[in-house]
Amino acid sequence: MNTLSMLPIPLLAWYQDNARDLPWRREVTAYRVWVSEIMLQQTRVAAVLGYFARFMEAFPTVADLAAAPEEQLMKLWQGLGYYSRARNLQKAAKQIMTEFDGVFPTEYKDLRRLAGVGEYTAAAIASIAYGQPLPAVDGNLLRVTARVLGDGTDITSGKGKKHFTELLQAVMPLEQPGRFNQAMMDLGATVCLPNGAPLCERCPARDFCVARAQDRTGSLPVRPEKKPRRIEARTVYFFTNRGRVALRQRPGKGLLAGLWEYPNTLEAEGDPLPAWGFSGVEPQFAGTGKHIFTHVEWHMTALRCELPEDALPVGWVWADREARQSRYAIPSAFAPFQDLVEGVGW
Repeated sequence: MNTLSMLPIPLLAWYQDNARDLPWRREVTAYRVWVSEIMLQQTRVAAVLGYFARFMEAFPTVADLAAAPEEQLMKLWQGLGYYSRARNLQKAAKQIMTEFDGVFPTEYKDLRRLAGVGEYTAAAIASIAYGQPLPAVDGNLLRVTARVLGDGTDITSGKGKKHFTELLQAVMPLEQPGRFNQAMMDLGATVCLPNGAPLCERCPARDFCVARAQDRTGSLPVRPEKKPRRIEARTVYFFTNRGRVALRQRPGKGLLAGLWEYPNTLEAEGDPLPAWGFSGVEPQFAGTGKHIFTHVEWHMTALRCELPEDALPVGWVWADREARQSRYAIPSAFAPFQDLVEGVGW
């Protein structure tokens, strides 16, 4: 008997008393599970709660989401990051309306056909909403499993994920697969922590966890070192006119696709003002800021100047405070300059 097979019974008992009270667990539907899981990708639970409530109020059904104006969708998602998730949600909602007659699919293979739904998300929906015995293998499940077993397999490799999925499949309680997955998620998020020392004294696996017995919790799970992020030095321009700020829309593909931004360029590309049609303009230094994406850091220098109303290039817009707050989805990358934009009385 491996130690992982000893986990389900004490884990589910622990979960009975320690489950996190989350809104998508209070009313369980495939739609709500799906939206929550997409929002939670690389995002903390605390950050998702407000977004989930607003999203469900705006789009209570798949049909509502499928029919929503993209501008409204992106504005609701503003600040949550990884905006392709929102576009894939709507793309998948449209798939459900056209390919599944508006009925949320119940089979794993059909869930995997939906835009943005990978193996983990499909298994989470299938197990939590439909009671199907499929392990939803995310970072939490991988970490808990590797530590309980003392298993040094690389969790980031395809072979490693398959290995751990098979181990979890073998011990999954057939009558409570959704609770098992959620219990593992909560254990990994609140006890068997990814950063810093795990809280082993609170863990239902403390008496049989191999990593704890061998003092290896700090070295498990095994994953290769991350490559350092690329650093980009950018200049951000705050062009103003009578209380308004100039915005332009980013390209439809790539980082922050389709969102509205304050015009900016890589410092290495030189002065963009002539190309934008601005002559005799001398922006003044207005501050600095930094934003960290998954693979790149923006180190930003802000410049500011007043422009005539008719000076903007084609496609740019003047946006007052109300428009910035209610209409245009502006990435949180520019949050370091929020006080500059809102507080200087333009």
